[in-house]
Amino acid sequence: MDFRKLSRALLAALIAFSSFSGVARADEGMWPFNQVPRAEIKRKYGFEVTDEFLKKLQLASVRFPNGSGSFVSSDGLILTNYHIIEDAVGELSSAERDYAKNGFVARTRAEELKIPGYELNVLQSIEDVTDRVNAAVKAEMSAGDAFNARRTAIVAIEKESSEKTSLRSDVVTLYQGGKYNLYRYKKYTDVRLVFAPEFQAAFFGGDPDNFEFPRFNVDMGLVRAYENDKPVRPDSYLRFSKDGTKEGDLVFVTGHPGTTQRLNTVAHIEALRDTSIPLVIRMLERREAVLKKYMAMGEEQTRRGQNELNSTQNALKVYRGQLGGLKDPTLISYKQKSEEALRKAVTSNPQRQKEYGDAWDAIAKGRRDLAAYERDRRFLDLAAGFNTVLFNYARTLVRLAEEGAKPNAERLPEFADARRASLENVLYAQTQMYDDYEKMKLADSLDFMREVYGADHELVKRVLMGKTPEARAAELIDGSKLKDAAYRKQLAAGGKKAIDESTDPLIQLARSIDREARDLSKRYNNEVLGVERASYAKIARALFETEGDKIYPDATFTLRLSYGAVKGYAEEGKQITPYTTLGGLYERVSLKGNKFPYVLPPRWVEKKSAVDLKTPFNLVSTNDIIGGNSGSPLINKKGELIGLVFDGNRQSIVGNFYYDEAVNRTISVDSRGMLEILRKIFDAKELADELTK
Repeated sequence: MDFRKLSRALLAALIAFSSFSGVARADEGMWPFNQVPRAEIKRKYGFEVTDEFLKKLQLASVRFPNGSGSFVSSDGLILTNYHIIEDAVGELSSAERDYAKNGFVARTRAEELKIPGYELNVLQSIEDVTDRVNAAVKAEMSAGDAFNARRTAIVAIEKESSEKTSLRSDVVTLYQGGKYNLYRYKKYTDVRLVFAPEFQAAFFGGDPDNFEFPRFNVDMGLVRAYENDKPVRPDSYLRFSKDGTKEGDLVFVTGHPGTTQRLNTVAHIEALRDTSIPLVIRMLERREAVLKKYMAMGEEQTRRGQNELNSTQNALKVYRGQLGGLKDPTLISYKQKSEEALRKAVTSNPQRQKEYGDAWDAIAKGRRDLAAYERDRRFLDLAAGFNTVLFNYARTLVRLAEEGAKPNAERLPEFADARRASLENVLYAQTQMYDDYEKMKLADSLDFMREVYGADHELVKRVLMGKTPEARAAELIDGSKLKDAAYRKQLAAGGKKAIDESTDPLIQLARSIDREARDLSKRYNNEVLGVERASYAKIARALFETEGDKIYPDATFTLRLSYGAVKGYAEEGKQITPYTTLGGLYERVSLKGNKFPYVLPPRWVEKKSAVDLKTPFNLVSTNDIIGGNSGSPLINKKGELIGLVFDGNRQSIVGNFYYDEAVNRTISVDSRGMLEILRKIFDAKELADELTK
């Protein structure tokens, strides 16, 4: 990926965009459902967005633990990406029954497979609680005390709402502290696998084609939600469109974009560029290498490690792309000009200067000081040195015991009463684990810690206890009982006494570093997050006063609406058309010599003659998306599903910081392609009928 090409696109966009960052123009914006720019959509596309239309989309949209989806039938069928449920596919597979290799179709309800430890969320309502959260803060409080006061208020609001409504209740920070909204969700924890294509068809082209277009992927999967052992009858669902789209059509995306940082100050993104992102890339490169080493041991090891390698390589491509974009002087120049324009608007007004003028310098200081302890925070609090799911269990149990002994209002939010059920759903689920796999990952991360800190560092000596990383990892994994979900539940039930007396080596390890990890988290909260909550709130108010409701909040893994059009784009002097076809898929196999990763599973080869090769397969649109939107439905003006979002193009990778309608594109699987594949390649006529009735 050549990021030198970014400058020309960015430079052109500078002219077209407003001088204030975060101000939406063109098809930009991931809009909360209580802040949809209806007038702008009508002005540009002539479409009236009604309350009924939004309610239909809201109640049909589903949040997965790692992405998005949508109800697509009256019997609780939910569509998402294969790569969103690939861990579940792996969990339900075995060496003898490899669904990633061979695909899976449940021909009857009885054949649907329950996924352990899953929780899906459907947004029911949004309530502004900004005044209530901010009322907890007193003028004389330090940034750290103010942060804790807001957190205490948030915990209380969530508990009150959860008890009153029996809905999952999350207070969401918007505009990085400018607003606080309470999101209430209906939860579904009985989720069953219905359909998954072969991994090779879902991820055709592999890592080389990731974030590229044209594409030829059937990155789809179907699950069904159940309540009381019966399929859910959702309040709303999206029927598949049989007609699809044409170029220029207005399309919507509803989904749960993870995080963006478009409102960040220049100092903030420079700190990410210079300190945080390089360290993350270094960590991911180590993980990629160890996963490849493990998978080289054999076919079964490949099956076990494939999903994590996919995720790691995807993350690497994203972070490398972000770093490349942030090193582009044109992007930094754009952000500087935007920031200077807003600061000038603030300084020109004495009252605004008094209220907001110190915000940028405060953020800069916090990010500058973070460089001194970011390494420690990553390795200890964010567990970069302990890469095994078993350590995650151990840390959760240690903290659950300590936090559980505190009053609810004083706990870390993830351990408060309102969120405990969701935490326990994951903690107590029995999942497959492979000792050799966990040992290799843990040993490599321990070795990474030794490499970064040095073998003589006190922390390294304390963690390794005089052993090699390999020997220490083997000791920790072999000696732990945390692989057993029943044991984890029993240990949690024993409370702090049981944790303090535990001789499980991973519990002992988690205990030994937890105080340092908590101290680092507290310092980060006080000196960075606390300062930024207050400072970005000031910047947000300055933006509100200058631009009104034209600005949208950064993504927060909450439901958002994006609007755009089916539209091609120009790349390196070549016009990219917005559609590919199933015929193009087979042509690409031939063009690439039928070599990995451009090979198709056997059934796709056998059924080629049955397929209408002119059927649209993948398409691009101008919708503004980011990671977390994977699995989002692409929807037409009738409220029908006409596509399934699964990726963005390479130009969209810097979308975390910046959107350019000229080249940023969302990539989706076309509804017509999905139906053709279900009917003609998988002989899943009943499923295809359910999607269209």
